[in-house]
Amino acid sequence: MFWDKGKSWKVKKSQLESSDVVDLVMVFGNPDLIIDSSRFDELKQRYPNAHIIGGSTAGNVLGTSISDDDIVATAISFEKSNVRLVLEDIKDPSKLQETAVQLMSELWAPTLKHVLVLSDGLCFNGSELAKGLNKYESIPVTGGLLGDNGRFKETYVIGDSPARPKRIVLVGFYGDQLYVGHGCFSGWGEFGIDRIITKSVGNVVYEIDGQPALKLYKKYLGDFARQLPASGLRFPLSIRGTTNGDTLIRTLLNINEDDQSLIFAGDVPEGSITVLMKGNVDDLIDGAGKAASQAEHPNGDSGLAIVISCVGRKLLMDQMTDEELEAIQNKLGKKTWMTGFYSYGELAPHSKDRCQCLLHNQTMTLTSIYEL
Repeated sequence: MFWDKGKSWKVKKSQLESSDVVDLVMVFGNPDLIIDSSRFDELKQRYPNAHIIGGSTAGNVLGTSISDDDIVATAISFEKSNVRLVLEDIKDPSKLQETAVQLMSELWAPTLKHVLVLSDGLCFNGSELAKGLNKYESIPVTGGLLGDNGRFKETYVIGDSPARPKRIVLVGFYGDQLYVGHGCFSGWGEFGIDRIITKSVGNVVYEIDGQPALKLYKKYLGDFARQLPASGLRFPLSIRGTTNGDTLIRTLLNINEDDQSLIFAGDVPEGSITVLMKGNVDDLIDGAGKAASQAEHPNGDSGLAIVISCVGRKLLMDQMTDEELEAIQNKLGKKTWMTGFYSYGELAPHSKDRCQCLLHNQTMTLTSIYEL
């Protein structure tokens, strides 16, 4: 269902019976609308026994539709499984990894199958969050960093209470008859020459090839440099030599003219090899389909797909953005309902054969949930 400027909730599609007990509600929306605590109160009144999670976004997903100026909500009922929620409001970002470890410990149980995480998208280093989420090597974790429609000012997270910033929420999924799949793919292409990150601290890059990072980055962007930091969403960096030889993508969040630094959504270690990237619409759509192939249920049963795609993909694809959702729907089938959001960072294993959670940018990530 969705809440629009007509100031009412409207049901778009429902497979729930009147006797079903809703266990989880996922709600995503425009930051100006979702910050109003009345929206949470209305959902809690409608679904009093459910955990409610979500937050502000850079675009909302409901089915194969994308929207920016409303709130979308999906109510989920399990027959054979259950969920548990933990959260923390973090005043000191340096405590992020430690807090994530503690929250994972609180969720742990022998029947834990998967963890979904939603995080403030601007105040925290997503790489540090991912490190804490990897406490249990056998438990895959997926999720994303929430957005604010590309303003890069403040993001909000809902976790069984009204939306607020500087929060992380974790939901554990439990049950022997629960199948949870995940997929992650980008579709972006590299251009230009290999360069080396010669000076960085965490997610802040000061020098590339011994040159001021911002100066070099502006040189590559040309006319787009005048639109920084927003235009940085179109030109992420690939980072190699950081994790098992895998290539990760990093999206620019901000710049600092004073020290000529670039601030990214996740860590960019010194010594990494980096190449500038750009996107092609067809390749991004194809990448979404490949992510769906990783996440699909082998028997094609009915279920739920949680879609978390980067705002940079949405910016590049523009009016064709819904085509990446259609590519997912075509792969997963009409029995799988889709919900989700466009993010400031995606959290997922690098492939379906791994459990280690990593921070990604400019990727399509999927979490598929089915009861067997």
